[in-house]
Amino acid sequence: DGMNVLFIVADDLRPVLGCYGDKLVKSPNIDQLASQSIVFSNAYAQQAVCAPSRVSFLTGRRPDTTRLYDFYSYWRVHAGNYSTMPQYFKENGYVTLSVGKVFHPGVSSNYSDDYPYSWSIPPFHPSTEKYENDKTCRGKDGKLYANLVCPVDVTEMPGGTLPDIQSTEEAIRLLNVMKTSKQKFFLAVGYHKPHIPLRYPQEFLKLYPLENITLAPDPWVPEKLPSVAYNPWTDIRQRDDVKALNVSFPYGPLPEDFQRQIRQSYYAAVSYLDMQVGLLLNALDDAGLSNSTIVVFTADHGWSLGEHGEWAKYSNFDVATRVPLMFYVPGMTTSSLSQGERVFPYLDPFSHVLGLVPQGQSKKAVELVSLFSTLAELAGLQVPPACPETSFHVALCSEGPSIVRYFNASEEKAEEEKDGCDDTYRCFNEESVAFSQYPRPADAPQWNSDKPKLKDIRIMGYSMRTVDYRYTVWVRFYPNNFSANFEDVHAGELYMVENDPNQDYNIYNNISHGIFFKKILG
Repeated sequence: DGMNVLFIVADDLRPVLGCYGDKLVKSPNIDQLASQSIVFSNAYAQQAVCAPSRVSFLTGRRPDTTRLYDFYSYWRVHAGNYSTMPQYFKENGYVTLSVGKVFHPGVSSNYSDDYPYSWSIPPFHPSTEKYENDKTCRGKDGKLYANLVCPVDVTEMPGGTLPDIQSTEEAIRLLNVMKTSKQKFFLAVGYHKPHIPLRYPQEFLKLYPLENITLAPDPWVPEKLPSVAYNPWTDIRQRDDVKALNVSFPYGPLPEDFQRQIRQSYYAAVSYLDMQVGLLLNALDDAGLSNSTIVVFTADHGWSLGEHGEWAKYSNFDVATRVPLMFYVPGMTTSSLSQGERVFPYLDPFSHVLGLVPQGQSKKAVELVSLFSTLAELAGLQVPPACPETSFHVALCSEGPSIVRYFNASEEKAEEEKDGCDDTYRCFNEESVAFSQYPRPADAPQWNSDKPKLKDIRIMGYSMRTVDYRYTVWVRFYPNNFSANFEDVHAGELYMVENDPNQDYNIYNNISHGIFFKKILG
């Protein structure tokens, strides 16, 4: 009880990490964190786009309750005056601090990252954040471009640095301030990478020779994919290097050599992120705080790297919705430390390949909307009550139950054996489920399919993921009163994980799915 919280959130990071079984990536520091943590291998975001996902997990409410499916409304004004996770910690005596991209900036967090409700002091934004989309990528001709693939010489960058480097420095400074203040803290650190542009120090390319980079296992648009489910990756088409390829809309495809370059740069950006996380955790050790601080590491959603002929997020597939999620809880996921013992010595991604495995692993399907309740329980605060059916008027409640009950991985095995699942229907009802959703403006891919504004949404894809399957129905949606008509189904998808792990063979039309449909309505 009374632990500090260090909450680390990456942007657009799918679980390409050593601790998730990826053989190519170099992520020694995040793997080291995992080796002291409980790691969830089936964790999902509630909507695969930045602002809706972040507002959802920071308030503990689903997008249908925050009413944010785009970037253009502030939940306290347009939905309800919901308390946030940092606000709850602040009201319970914590100093709450925000560094980098935690809330999505702009209207959706009231142009203030929800300060002063959520934070004790104004949030920190790196001064070089404003150059993120500028022409800072040197082309082969020596000129500067706003490219997607953008390895850089950091010394040539404005200010001689990059936003995530600045965020790490500020977070370390705050840790050192807090260690002397004797006050409990909740420090949220939001890293920008591997969000596009894939702009990172060029030395990280050395870790990933192009000849080692493969294409996605399924780089084609699946034959039975409903057109409404496809996202035409408009944001990457606007980058100078992609524009120059003159790729046809909406299906492409991108040239194979360029696909490899994107994948190479995504991995390089992940290793650059890993270095930042390593420096931050090393500073937690240096400050003597590793024994009294819960560390959470996650991302706002994933990112397609050519799977299904898609790039970016904006879909209901696992590649877009699945995220890394791990919790380090001193004395719970690890035994207590002796004074001065190091938990997180910094590991250089250029020399350390350790192959560390997670301390504990849970295969339960879990959701980011459960973060609020889970962290409250781990910190010994009262867990926010479950929300009633409609909760627009309720300031403090959560639509995601705490997942602390899944932390003891050995108990999970026992529980599965004990169930023995002789009654299929009962077991079906009790399995863990993660829900995600994605809005579309039309049945066919068009210029605004990836990020429709609220007024243009006509269809909502509601998706349900269990350990065994992903089931999605695309239904009529009315933005004027935020309602979905489940009797007007435009398309459906059903993928069985065991024999179709990449979700390429849609069997929705081959099978009667009444039992799934009931569950998604429930």
